Amino acid sequence: MSMIHEECGVFGVMTPQPENLAHLTYCGLFALQHRGQEGCGMTVNDDGVFTTHKDLGLAEHVFTPQVLSGFPAGTMAVGHTRYGTTGGNQRRNCQPMEVNHRKGKMSLVHNGNLSNAAALRSELEQRGAIFHSTSDTEIIAYIITQARLRTGSIEEAVRLAVSELEGAFSMLVMSAQKLIAVRDPHGFRPLCIGTLPGGGYVFASESCALTAVGAAFLRDVEPGEMIVVTQDGRMCADRQLVQTQPKTLCVFEYIYFARPDSVLDGVSVHAARKAAGRMLAAAHPADADIVIGVPDSGLDAALGFAEASGIPYGIGLIKNKYIGRTFIAPTQNERVSAVRLKLSPIRETVAGRRVVLIDDSIVRGTTSRRIVSLLRDAGAAEIHMRISAPPFLHPCYYGTDIDSEENLIACHHTVPEIAEMIGADSLGFLPIDALPQLAGSRQICTACFTGQYPTATDRAESRSRFERKLHAAEN
Repeated sequence: MSMIHEECGVFGVMTPQPENLAHLTYCGLFALQHRGQEGCGMTVNDDGVFTTHKDLGLAEHVFTPQVLSGFPAGTMAVGHTRYGTTGGNQRRNCQPMEVNHRKGKMSLVHNGNLSNAAALRSELEQRGAIFHSTSDTEIIAYIITQARLRTGSIEEAVRLAVSELEGAFSMLVMSAQKLIAVRDPHGFRPLCIGTLPGGGYVFASESCALTAVGAAFLRDVEPGEMIVVTQDGRMCADRQLVQTQPKTLCVFEYIYFARPDSVLDGVSVHAARKAAGRMLAAAHPADADIVIGVPDSGLDAALGFAEASGIPYGIGLIKNKYIGRTFIAPTQNERVSAVRLKLSPIRETVAGRRVVLIDDSIVRGTTSRRIVSLLRDAGAAEIHMRISAPPFLHPCYYGTDIDSEENLIACHHTVPEIAEMIGADSLGFLPIDALPQLAGSRQICTACFTGQYPTATDRAESRSRFERKLHAAEN
């Protein structure tokens, strides 16, 4: 895998009466901004008339007051915030993906990566498909559209299409009259449902987006489940969309991606990160004066480490809140520059002291080296770095920014070597066997740490298989 793949946020809403759903969707996307900062978009459905706007940039820049005022009132809307791929940061890759065909319209938003995307794309191109983007979402849109032209309803088309997809896909599909939510059989990426006070349903990647729009959490969309909400407010759930698979939510959602105030599959992200810190303190104790965390996802783990170790917790790094997440900056030079602007050490906290520094991960090592250097310059006497994740050893095919073993520092160096390379006095990673405890002993995907992938990652697709299913659907 030569490209950095994406992690995104999806949001959708249906109300019984027309409302200003553009503003509501904007609030939802703003709450999900941490999941993607490269681009965003939304489609509002006004009685079958779709109005779409999408572009590169943060939600507050893309959806100016003038843009938001141009949306009509509607009863349905979908939105997306995108973390773009290297070389793929172009407007045409932004979502929603809108499709017009003889049976109506469709607008699609998707979070995750398909592990069989290359095979599906090749098969579709052989059948005459012309792609305008490099995203997996367009592949999904093509498959659903082909199925829709030969089936009696949009939900039948989605059901048929999903059987062809492998990997991670939490997605929302909006037609003229229905809003459909789907989560892949493994549940790699989160998706939840909420209810609005005046009636209606909200779907979002994380529960924090429900809170942002005043919706009450109802439940998570189950892995392998399709939920259809119709214009009259009825909600129908199909929990046997595809054959049941082991539930394997990406553990990195708890470690890094999700906001601390979110609850994923019944587990508090804040509590999971504190638990990681406690387990780090047990596995890799340090003789130190203070524990600090790297904002934002390292702070909760630092609290847990401090509580378990008895070492005082302090604020040692201040984050510039106008700078995005460096892990998902698209290029290496941008990541390095962003670290300089993003973090500033508090000299009064660290000067002359032995510091335990907690961060969520080390991928390439560049960011960690820069943070350690900042603390050295601020006068830290010792820096003992602790990571609330195991070492990354394998690429991810489901939407995490782990592109290839070539760029993973832990694939080529021992822990002591990495410590020396980043300038730390000692280094400790979260043990592999501690990961299930982060998710309340639920099954999780740990493939980027263990190499044990829940799905095939390079399966050759049979061209005739999908054709046979379409033929059977027609008859």
